[in-house]
Amino acid sequence: MAFLSQSELNKLGFKSLGSNVLISDKTSIYNPAGISIASNVRIDDFCVLSAGVGGIDIGSNIHLAVFSSIIGEGRVILSDFCNISSRVSIYSSNDDYSGASMTNPMIPDEYKKVTVADVRIGRHVIIGSGSVILPGVNINDGAVVGALSLVNKNCEENKVYSGVPAKFLKERKQNFLELERSFLNRI
Repeated sequence: MAFLSQSELNKLGFKSLGSNVLISDKTSIYNPAGISIASNVRIDDFCVLSAGVGGIDIGSNIHLAVFSSIIGEGRVILSDFCNISSRVSIYSSNDDYSGASMTNPMIPDEYKKVTVADVRIGRHVIIGSGSVILPGVNINDGAVVGALSLVNKNCEENKVYSGVPAKFLKERKQNFLELERSFLNRI
């Protein structure tokens, strides 16, 4: 995997860009002026960042694994220390599939009905491979979403969810909070 150089990153015109940002040269980025990236972030091959009006805010110490995407008109927030596994799709807008309207970006707005709602991924959240996060969802601090889940409702803090649709499974240990303090004291 080859990462964009600092000068290549600067030329893209991000809203803001921290230090130690590693973005694969195979990542697709749309509307970088609507994307803020803090420090210590790695975005792997074949990811798609498509910022709409709401923009995308990526915190610090975050990894987006291969083939993940963040797409939509609403705001998407990835909080510090979250981990997005491979093939995760996060949507902040969604077409109406009922047949009452038309769909796709090539159709004028007056013929479509699109839901737009912000998405927030909290601190220390893990989203498992192949999961889909729908508009308006908040995955609160410390929550875990198992692989291949469909998240259409909020996830509570420090709980584990999985399934289609995602359902609560169990409480999550919180040892990571002490490890975070140790890690931050070290740097």
